[in-house]
Amino acid sequence: MEAFFEGLGLAALIVLALVGLGVGGVIGLITGRKVAVYALIGAVAAMATPFLLAALGVTVLAAGGILLVAAVGAVGAAVIVGIVRAVSRKG
Repeated sequence: MEAFFEGLGLAALIVLALVGLGVGGVIGLITGRKVAVYALIGAVAAMATPFLLAALGVTVLAAGGILLVAAVGAVGAAVIVGIVRAVSRKG
């Protein structure tokens, strides 16, 4: 797992943050509210998803390159923002 963290690098973290900001921002625009909050949650979720998968033993990300890591981050951001939106929705 340490090799994954070393291989990820600063550039990939920046890409993940930008992808998460984009995903969260788009979800915020679609829902029409909390764009900044969803963008921030998306950025954090996108950066955390590859680390979570590496901790769970999914090592294929290291071989897939930055595009695969960004795609996984985007999916993770969308899922987490969706969960946050569902939980915080007023009944």
